[in-house]
Amino acid sequence: MKTELRYKFLSRPRFNRYLNATANNTHQAKKLYNANIRLAQAFHPILSQFEVVLRNSLNIVLTNHFADVDWIINQKNGFMRHQSLRQSHYFLKKSVQKTENKLMARGIPITSGKIISDQTFGFWVAFFLSHHYSLVHGQSIHIFPNKPSAENRASIYDKLDNIKNFRNRVNHCEPLCFSGPNLDCSFALDIKCKLYNLVEWIDPDLVPFFGSIDNIQSKVDQIMRI
Repeated sequence: MKTELRYKFLSRPRFNRYLNATANNTHQAKKLYNANIRLAQAFHPILSQFEVVLRNSLNIVLTNHFADVDWIINQKNGFMRHQSLRQSHYFLKKSVQKTENKLMARGIPITSGKIISDQTFGFWVAFFLSHHYSLVHGQSIHIFPNKPSAENRASIYDKLDNIKNFRNRVNHCEPLCFSGPNLDCSFALDIKCKLYNLVEWIDPDLVPFFGSIDNIQSKVDQIMRI
């Protein structure tokens, strides 16, 4: 990409960070910028599959808890409307209603499956916030039967929230290869470690599948060679 196009459409401040990290070597900065994109690309498979595993695990636990395969529809008038959720603006209920409205506008039948698959990563992470967690009687933690005893709702929420925020950085094309001004992928690798820990605590047999779609380390190695 020509320099004028890069500055116009990618922005000069965004690219300047890569220039600073490469001692103003434009060629190296371009290589680093592209390598950061490839690192973000490498994270997509494990992030997306972790989201699928998280939501399906929670759906199983909550289906059993409420003895209702349509809990996500029916609990709009259950725990999702509890007065204690006023401060959080009834986030779960509004998220479900938003999907229902979207489906109705398109003439698509409303089913629990469609609503579940349409919810955001943040929707599922919210089940580990204390105000939602207590209303489902702590059922959320049961998706991690293999967690260490020291891990609790709060520590797991912190890990999930870190992963969610990192996922947002990936999706918004933010740099993943810096610590301050320095070239450093340790934060990205720490997120990967947290994700694998959570997967293992859900079911260790899932770990080989995640390993089979993971080429993050090779992309980190490419960045550190620039």
